[in-house]
Amino acid sequence: MNNNTAVSENAPKIKRETKNTIKVDFERTNFWTRFKLKYLTSNALVSALWWLFRFILLLGISYVILQPFYSKFASSFMGKEDFVDVTVKLIPKHPTLDTYAQVIKENRYFEALLNTTILSLSCAVLQTISCSLIGYGLSKYKFKGNKLIFALVIFTMIIPHKTLHLALYMKFRYFDIGVGKFGLFNLLNTLKLTSFSDIKLTTTYWPFVILSITGLGFKNGLFIFMMRQFFKGVPDELEESAYIDGYGPLRTFFKIIIPISIPMMITIFLFAFSWQWTDNFYVETFIGSGAKNKLYLLPQIVTVPKTMETDYAGKSLYETAIRNTCGLLIIYPLIVVYLFCQKYLVQGIERSGIVG
Repeated sequence: MNNNTAVSENAPKIKRETKNTIKVDFERTNFWTRFKLKYLTSNALVSALWWLFRFILLLGISYVILQPFYSKFASSFMGKEDFVDVTVKLIPKHPTLDTYAQVIKENRYFEALLNTTILSLSCAVLQTISCSLIGYGLSKYKFKGNKLIFALVIFTMIIPHKTLHLALYMKFRYFDIGVGKFGLFNLLNTLKLTSFSDIKLTTTYWPFVILSITGLGFKNGLFIFMMRQFFKGVPDELEESAYIDGYGPLRTFFKIIIPISIPMMITIFLFAFSWQWTDNFYVETFIGSGAKNKLYLLPQIVTVPKTMETDYAGKSLYETAIRNTCGLLIIYPLIVVYLFCQKYLVQGIERSGIVG
C-alpha cells in the first residue's frame, strides 16, 4: 500500500492550465484537421457503427410493435371506398369520422363507458385493499398453513379461466353461503324462515364485488404475490417500533405500512382497473354478451352498427375496421390514464421485486 501511494504521488499530474492550453491549440487548428482528429479515428468509427446498429435495431422493433396498432388506427378513419382501393395502404384517401360517430351513437358507447368506469373503479379499489391485506399477512405473519395458502395463491395464477366458467356461473346463478344442503339460505328455507333457497346474482355487479373482496378476482393471485414480495422488503424494525409505541396489528398496517406502500398500491390499482376494463371472460360469464343486458359494458360494444351493415366487395375488411374502431374506443381512456400514472406504475414494478 505504501509503495502504491508513493508511486501515485510521484506520478506527473496534468494541471488545469495545461488542459486549457491543449484545448486552445486544438481550436486554433483548421476545421479539416479537427474533423479528422475527432471523427476519423478508429474509436469514433466503432462508436458510429454501434450507434447506427442500435438505431436500426430499435427502429425495426418499434415498427413491428407499432405497425399493427397504426394500421387499425388508420383504418378507423377510412371511408368505404378505401377498402376496395388497392393503392390505399396506411393512409386513407377519403378520411371520415363516420365510423366513430355511428359506433358512439348506435352502440351506446357513453352508457357502456359509464358502467365500465363504475365497475372497474369498484373492483380496482376492493382488489387493492384485499390483496394488500392478504399479501401483508402472508409476508409478515408466521402461522401453520402459511406456505399452503401461498401455494394456493400461486395455483390460482396457473388455472386457465375457461375451466372455471361453468362453476363460476352456477355459483352466482344459484348463490348461497355454503355448499348444497348446508347453505345458509337453504337452511333458512328448510326452517320456513325464508321463501327462497338461493339468490340469482348474475346480470348484477355482485359477482365482481364478492370476488374482489375475497381476493379471488381477475389476476388477484398475481396482485397478492406482488404485494407479498413488496412487504417482505419492508424492515421488521418498523413494526417492532410501532408495537413498542402501543400500536396494534391493524393500526400498524394502516398508519405505518400503508403510507410507504402507496406507489405499489397504485400499481396494483392500475393493473386491476386496466384488466377489469378490458375483461371479456367475467363479463360474458356473469352478464352475457347481448346488447339488451341491463348492465351494458364496453366489451359488448364490439359489433357492427345496423346502419353500417353493407354488402359490397370490401365488406369483410370494412366490418373488421369497424370492430377495430370499437376496440380503439375501448382502449383510448386507458391510454389517457397511463399517460398520467406511468411514473407510479414504473415505481411500483421496480419495488415489487419481480423484475431485474
